[in-house]
Amino acid sequence: MASSAAGIMRMGRQTAPTLVGWAQRRAMATATLHTERLPDLDYDYGELEPAISGEIMKLHHQKHHQTYVTNFNKALEQLESANDPQAIVALQSAINFNGGGHVNHSIFWKNLAPTSKGGGSPPEGNLAKAIEAQFGGLDKVIAKMNAAGAGVQGSGWVWLGLNKDLKRLTVETTANQDALVSKGLVPLLGIDVWEHAYYLQYKNVKPDYLKNIWKVVNWSDVAKRFDSA
Repeated sequence: MASSAAGIMRMGRQTAPTLVGWAQRRAMATATLHTERLPDLDYDYGELEPAISGEIMKLHHQKHHQTYVTNFNKALEQLESANDPQAIVALQSAINFNGGGHVNHSIFWKNLAPTSKGGGSPPEGNLAKAIEAQFGGLDKVIAKMNAAGAGVQGSGWVWLGLNKDLKRLTVETTANQDALVSKGLVPLLGIDVWEHAYYLQYKNVKPDYLKNIWKVVNWSDVAKRFDSA
């Protein structure tokens, strides 16, 4: 009995610091948990008109993108407290969807600019040369992206991406809020073809939205992404 009691006391002395250390590490991790925020736009909501209405831009940014950010942060918080593999795996869908929505939209806003700030001006430099060499000109890559975007069934995105291994540009689509990096590609230009991106203005005529959005594409931003990649 005496031996057992001594063993319990020794276990208590050993366990207490371990529990305290775990609690401290958990508190520190929670205190430093990384959270995302809704990025500001470089232009006013109405500055992309008539290509994209101010009403759509405001709803798209303040409501849809904000929801992705809120739910992504919530999923990250839940992941921080998850303590078994099943709980962690169960959170992956929410993390991928909402995190992808945040990543995709953050690129999308930068890919756009009012005509007064260069929106619609054709690309220059290395990107222009790559487009000419691989697609035969800007008009052809636009036509290719429009066809791919119009062909997306349901919700998704159409992208101009870069395959770094092959050092080639490529036009790709992704479903829902899947990020282009999931295909091993660097996103350069993304066009949102979810209905919330155009329906209030273009109704069900997605090709008209795809035709007009090129008037406000910020090719300068796309070129910077290409050069940095």
